[in-house]
Amino acid sequence: MKSLLIVTAVLEAATGVALLAAPALIVSILLASALDAPASIFAARLAGAALLSLGIACWLASRDTKSRAGRGVVTAMLSYNVLAVALLVYAGLGAGMAGIGLWPAVLVHLGLAAWCATGLLRQDVS
Repeated sequence: MKSLLIVTAVLEAATGVALLAAPALIVSILLASALDAPASIFAARLAGAALLSLGIACWLASRDTKSRAGRGVVTAMLSYNVLAVALLVYAGLGAGMAGIGLWPAVLVHLGLAAWCATGLLRQDVS
């Protein structure tokens, strides 16, 4: 699970920093939609702060994957990735908001969710 947590840390922290720095660009790439209101820019930056925080938690947990806390971080990331897939698919299919980065983001989160689930199941066996 160490590799999973390191990869997740890098991806989420990078996305968080990108949302903090250029929220309109990132949202446009994902959803092909503009952030017109100051509140929407604030919400995107807040999401960026949350993703950066998740990245930091994953990085720190990668040093101790055998603990209950490390397992808790992976469980939380499984939940996050499943919800991210559901929300992104809804954005693309239900709301018609699909930028060039939407479907690659869905695939990345789907892969990370599967990796989290596999890691958790393997830890139960050992």
